[in-house]
Amino acid sequence: MIDKYIEEYIEAHCSPEDAVLHELYRKTQLEMTYPRMISGHVQGQFLQMISQLMQPRRILEIGTFTGYGAISLARGLAEEGKLITIEKNEELEDTIRKFIEKSGNSDKIQVLFGDALEIVDKLDECFDIVFIDADKVHYTRYYELVIDKLRSGGIVLVDNVLWGGKVLSPSANDPDTQAIIAFNDMVKGDSRVEQLIMPLRDGLMMIRKN
Repeated sequence: MIDKYIEEYIEAHCSPEDAVLHELYRKTQLEMTYPRMISGHVQGQFLQMISQLMQPRRILEIGTFTGYGAISLARGLAEEGKLITIEKNEELEDTIRKFIEKSGNSDKIQVLFGDALEIVDKLDECFDIVFIDADKVHYTRYYELVIDKLRSGGIVLVDNVLWGGKVLSPSANDPDTQAIIAFNDMVKGDSRVEQLIMPLRDGLMMIRKN
């Protein structure tokens, strides 16, 4: 994984984190049980820039957590664009909605709570960008559900695909690592797409549909 001093250098030389995202990051670090689940400054900047480059009309996010990724992605939406984000933990609702409103994106971000497997299956949308950052054991199933809802030339971004380096030395008793390895291998063999793994934070895979 990337040396922490290199990570600090990268962060220091990215465009600065704005006040809303900085406040959300600090709140998450101080109050949430698993604060490392947040996208954070560097990954958030990457998500924002990809979205700004593509100017998507429709974005789907699976795994909202406290909303950092959703806010970052929404900043590149085309006029009249919409982002749908799905979160299973309803206890996060107040934080999510508070910071979406602070970001000025209440009219562009739709938050759905529940089982993403059930919700995505029922969505009648064609997406330009999909961001998957949820429970790892279902990564392959999420991909199977979204790939036919993604337009040609669209992008799927998948977080945590290096899983702290455990993909190189997996344990048979670690279902998350086994699921990520199976997912990475499945995408590699999918002739419908092109893919790239970037060593950004815990590994981010970019998948482009042909």
